[in-house]
Order: sequence, then C-alpha cells, then structure tokens
Amino acid sequence: MKSTLLLLTLFVFGFTIMSFYPTGSEYQNTETYIQQELLSFREHLLKLQTDTRLFQANEITPETLQATLKKTRNSYKEIEFYIAYHYPEFSKTHLNAAPLFHIEATGTAANTVPPEGLQVLDEIIFSDTIGDAEKDLIVETAAILYNNFNDFYLSSKKNGLSNGTNKTIPLRLELIKIYTMGITGFDTPGSLNVFEESIHALSGMLNYIRAEEYFRSYNTSKAELLLLDNIDYLSKNNNFDTFDRIQFYKNYLQPLYEEVGKWDNRADDLKSISGWNIKNVNFFSSDFLDPYSYTLLKKEEDSDALRALGKMIFYDRDLSNNNKMSCASCHLPENAFTDLQPKSLSNIEGRTVLRNSPSLYNAVFAKRFFYDMRAFYLEQQVEHVIYNEQEFNTSYGSIIEKLNKSTIYKRSFKKAFKSSKITKQNFSKALSSYVASLHSFDSDFDQFMRNEKDINEDAKKGYNLFMGKANCATCHYAPLFSGLVPPFFNENESEVLRVTRNPLQAIPIELDPDRGRIMSTVQKEKSWIYENSFKTMTVRNAALTKPYFHNGAFSTLEEVINFYNEGGAEGMGVAIENQTLSPEKLNLNQVEINQLIAFINTLTDISKTKE
Repeated sequence: MKSTLLLLTLFVFGFTIMSFYPTGSEYQNTETYIQQELLSFREHLLKLQTDTRLFQANEITPETLQATLKKTRNSYKEIEFYIAYHYPEFSKTHLNAAPLFHIEATGTAANTVPPEGLQVLDEIIFSDTIGDAEKDLIVETAAILYNNFNDFYLSSKKNGLSNGTNKTIPLRLELIKIYTMGITGFDTPGSLNVFEESIHALSGMLNYIRAEEYFRSYNTSKAELLLLDNIDYLSKNNNFDTFDRIQFYKNYLQPLYEEVGKWDNRADDLKSISGWNIKNVNFFSSDFLDPYSYTLLKKEEDSDALRALGKMIFYDRDLSNNNKMSCASCHLPENAFTDLQPKSLSNIEGRTVLRNSPSLYNAVFAKRFFYDMRAFYLEQQVEHVIYNEQEFNTSYGSIIEKLNKSTIYKRSFKKAFKSSKITKQNFSKALSSYVASLHSFDSDFDQFMRNEKDINEDAKKGYNLFMGKANCATCHYAPLFSGLVPPFFNENESEVLRVTRNPLQAIPIELDPDRGRIMSTVQKEKSWIYENSFKTMTVRNAALTKPYFHNGAFSTLEEVINFYNEGGAEGMGVAIENQTLSPEKLNLNQVEINQLIAFINTLTDISKTKE
C-alpha cells in the first residue's frame, strides 16, 4: 500500500512539474529559450530596482523588498548554469559576487573596488537593521546590477550568445555549485534561502534539457526523473540546520551528476578554465580534479621514473647550501608532510622562518602557493625556497652543478628524460611530479561518501555541521575542503581572520602581527583588503597537522573551532576594518564541537607516505 501511494505521489508531483515546464516544442531553437530566460531575469531586475527606491522612500516594507529580491535571485538561478559557464567573469564580478572588496586589474595598475550584485543585496536586505546609508547602498547596487545586465542583454540580442559544443558541462558544473556553494549558504549570506534557490537552479536545468535540441540525441528520461527527485527532496527537507547533506548527495545529487555525465565526455568547451575532470562521477574520488591542470608539467611528460627522481630530490639534504636542509626537513611524510612546529626551523640554528609548513598533501590543487600566495605555480614555489637565505640559500646553478657531479643523478635524469642533461626545467618537473602525486582522497570519509565503508554517527553529524550551521564550508569548499573556489576550481581565496597570538583562554587578546598577503611580492595585491590575509588551507589531514594557523599558535582542533565559534577577533570585540570572517558567533555547543572534530578526524589519509 505504501509503495502504491509513493508511486502515485511521484506521478502526481512529476506530472505537475512536467506540465509547468516546457517540452522544447514551444521554442524555435535554444537561443530563443535562453533569450526568454534572460529577458525574464531582466524584468525581475527592473522590478527590484523600482522596489529599492520605494523602500528608500519608506513606501514598501522590508518584507516586500525581501520577496522581490527572492524572486529576482530565483530567476537568476534558473539561468545561472548558462551564464556562469559561458560568461564566468561577468557572472562572478557583476551578477553574484561575494560581498567583499576585491582587486580589479587595469593594465599595469590594480584598483580596490567594492562588490556588486545579488549576494551584496541579499546580505544587506536580509540584515536585522537597515539605516539610511544601507538604503542608499541598496538603491545604488540594484541600479548598477540592472544597468550591467541590461547592457549584457542588449549585446546578446545584437551579437548573439556564446554556445559551446558540449551542453552537459554547464549542467554538471551547476550541480557542483549547488552542493558546494548553494546548500552551504555561501550564495545567500543574509537570507539562507538555499533550498528554494537550489530548486530553481534544478528547474532551470530541466527546462534547458527539454528545450535544447542537442539533448534529443540522448535518452534523458532517467536524468529528468532524477532532477524531479532532487527537487522533491529539497522541497520537503528545507531546514538549514537539520538538512542531511550526506543523504542528499548520496541518494539524489550524485546519481544525477553521474547520469548527466554519460551524455558526453568531451571537454571541448572547458579549455583551460578549470581543473575539474569531466569524466569524474563522484566528488569524493581521487580523479575529481586533474593535477596536471595546476602544474607546468604535462601528463604526457610524467612517468614513474620522473616521480622517483623527484622523490630523490625531495629528500636530498646536499642540495642546500649548508648540506643540512632538504624539502623533507619541513615536510615530514609521517606528519602529513608538515613538521609539527609553530614556525619552521631555518638553516640557522635556533632561528625560525616567518611561518609554519603547510601540508603537501593535495598541495598541487591550487592556483596560488604559500600562506601569502606569492607564488603562482608549484614550480615557482620551490624557487622561493631555493633562493631564501633562511632556507636552502642557494641557486639553481649551484644545485645543477652538484647534480652533474653525481653518477646516480645522471643515470636517473637519463631514465626520466631520455637524456642525462640536467636543466632547471627538468629539475623542476621532477620535483613537481613527486609533489603532484601526493593525493589524499582515500580517507574514511571519502570511502564513506563512495559507499565503500561506514563512519560513526558523530562524524556524520560533524560533516553536516561543517557544511551548514558551523559555516566552515563557505570558505573550506568541498570536496578539497580548502579555499580553491568551485565550480571551476581555478582560483584560491585568502581570508582575514585576525588570528591571535594565543588561544582564546589568553587574556588580554593579542593579535598576531604578521601582515600576510599585503607583504607578498605581488605588487598588484598591495591593498588594505589583504592586510593580515592568509591563504585558506585544506582541512584534510588536519588531525595530523597541528599546530594550526600560519603562526602555529593553536595546538588543538578544539582551540581552532572555539576561535571560529567566537567570530574571530572582531567577534571577540576587537575593532577590525577588513575581517572577512563573519564576526557573528556560531553558538556551537561542546557536543557540536566534538562532532566537528570527529568529522575532521575522518579526513585523515596518509597512504601516499608508504609509496
């Protein structure tokens, strides 16, 4: 009887949805469909612009304006998969940028500009108090948003739209975005209207599949039913704090992600804008990202011999100036390639370098390196170590001279490169090959999300806290749990937390003096927004990589979580101009803190140290 009622319910729900969404026959072609959706969004933006002015004049209530913004954001979500893929910079910068100041480069100069778009409006319009200054900002932001999009819309009408050959890529990237930035609350910092927006994003995808003639060469019936299942689940489970992100992923989103991926596995349109592997079927598999998208080393150049050579270089102390320091001096395999020091030791006895050593596990999956993000490539990172007077204190020339005196190295280079000639480029490729091999995607949690094993209930609850109430995943994005930004995974974020000299128990509160990213060698980034800003590192293997933060001031995961729980230094009452961490207290109790730690413990995977 129950199964009959379930089938009847699904049939009625499916029929209702299908009757509402187009079958594609009412559109002459895909461009007609996309243009109609763009026009609908423009009309919502125009209404929003009008209502912000009415609100400024006290002619409508905050609730009325909030309703208008919700409708506008929902309209954007229905076409987001298309705009965000084909026009990523426009979408990221002008339509739905995070509500933070950012750097905008113009020629050789760089300007610090305020954010604009839907997220900015969501944060302000859904805030508890809105004064006259906030009203002015709302009106200005809505006007800029409309004008920018209207220009884009008119241009698309005149010049046509971008339309790549692979139609499935935008859909699958949108599924990644829904899970990593949608249901975590990243996209809706004020309203937390995550479920309604996700439903509209899925509905827009369903519309597109039915309107796009390209998909008629595939059997899309299973994907359409899975889309309906996802929509149904989100409509019935819409409490942000209690939403089960594990069940949603395993039973709904991942099967849809895998099914849509069967239609086309060409990466023609992806080009060089993303490190995501189009052939991947599970976010928590080791092939989710392509390591060769992040290095100068190409896949066809790599080999076991090259990796072995890189490993030999990694552990060789003789390559440093004093013959006492190797890469492994600060990156010990048994400690997840960290050294467990608050600040790493320098080559001068009794002294340390400025910061501690982050883990090398998954280090390849980044577009910027070091805490201050001064290096742009993995290969460039090693240069800073080689030339640093406190570390290797040497040069490529000196290293190559030493290598050329070694019969073993000559033999190893010949095996890896078919030539015994030792060059800077080949040296860098070898070291890059070894570090790029240090993947860490086989933890208990990864295996659990792949249905290969189970984890305890506290860890499951901890993950849902991480992705929800605790706000961890709005900076440590799944599945890397680092600051590599989805869905393209081609940009690293840094954050201003205002880390203290000591854990919270120490009174009075003293801030760490390290100025971070603003002191890097990247001249275009010398802006006040990067004062005390540091790269968002991965949480994977965090159980093994204490002490924490760039200054190593926090000895336990509980101390770290307590710091976030208080809202950083600003949340503790210290006046901070540019803290990017929300100063709002998380109100996590001790049980929830323990559950978060239980989850983080399941992210441990140092299996590569045995190879």
